Amino acid sequence: MPDTNLAQAIEATNDAGSAYDANIKYLLADKQILARILKYTIKEFQDMEIPDIINSIGDDIEIGSRPVDPGLSNLGQVKRTDTEDNVPGEGKIIYDIRFTAYHLQDEIKFLINLEAQKSSDPKKLGYHLENRIVFYLARMISAQKQTEFFRSDYDSLKRVRSIWICQGNEENGDSIEEISLDKKTVYGNPESTYGTDLVKGIIINIRNRENVKSSQNILISMLEDLLSQTDSEQKKRILTEEYGMIMTTELEGRIQTMCNLSENIRDTAIEEGIEKERLNAIERMVNAGFSKEQIISCGYTEEEFTEAESLLCANA
Repeated sequence: MPDTNLAQAIEATNDAGSAYDANIKYLLADKQILARILKYTIKEFQDMEIPDIINSIGDDIEIGSRPVDPGLSNLGQVKRTDTEDNVPGEGKIIYDIRFTAYHLQDEIKFLINLEAQKSSDPKKLGYHLENRIVFYLARMISAQKQTEFFRSDYDSLKRVRSIWICQGNEENGDSIEEISLDKKTVYGNPESTYGTDLVKGIIINIRNRENVKSSQNILISMLEDLLSQTDSEQKKRILTEEYGMIMTTELEGRIQTMCNLSENIRDTAIEEGIEKERLNAIERMVNAGFSKEQIISCGYTEEEFTEAESLLCANA
C-alpha cells in the first residue's frame, strides 16, 4: 500500500493507544465520512446528494498537529494548511480536524472543525463540554480577522460549525444536540430579521456498539458501526452495503489499521490484567506466610516475586 498520510501518522506514534486515537481522526477525515456528517448535522447540506457534498468539501483538510500529504483520490483527504490557532495571550488550540465546505447554490462558506471525544461526562473531563465548544466557536470567529475579513467588514464573517463526536454513552444515550445563538426581542418591535446562524456547536452522542440495537438515526448508526470493535472485513462490508461507501485505498487502509490497533489494545489489556493478577496472588501468598521457594515452586518467577515484594513494601 502506498505511503499515505495515515501511514505517516501511525509511524509518528509509538503508543498503541495514541496510534488508535490518531487513526480515528484520519478515518473521520475521509471525505466520504465528512460528507455524511455534514448531511445530517448542517441543514444547508441535508438535501444534497453525498457526491455533491464530497465535491463541496475544500482541499484544505487539516488533522491534528501533523501536516497532511496529498490524498490518493478525490474521495480521500488532500493538501494541508495549519491546524494551530494561536492568538497572543489566549493560548494555543490544536484542532482534531479542520476544513472548509461550500454551499455553492447559496454562496455560503463554512469553516468547520470536528472533534472526537472519548467522553462528554464533566466528571471525567473536569469541565463541561458545552463551555469548551463555545470557546472553540469563539476562536474560530475571532481568527477570521485579517484572513476572511479586514478592518470593520464584519458582514464578511464566515459561518463556523464545531462538531463533536462523543463516544462511550449508555444504551439509550444516542442523540444529537445543538448549541447556537438565539436572538429574541425582550422589549418593543424587532428592528431586524437578520439571522443568528453564524455559529453553531453540534454534539453527536454515540454508544458502545456492543450489545445495543442500531440507532434510529442514520448518522449515529453509521458512526457506531465505523468506530465499533467489529473486524475489518465485516466493517467494510457494512459500510459498503448499508451506507453506500466506496472502499478506496485510503479508507480501506484506515479501517484495517484501526481494527489492528484495537486488537492490539485488547491483547495488551488482557496481558496486563493477567500480570496484575499474578502479582496479587504472590502478595496474598506472602501475607499468608509462604516462603519465596514455595511461591516460585507454584509456577511464579523470581522477577515476579521481587516485583510483588516491592509493591508490598511500597504499600506498607
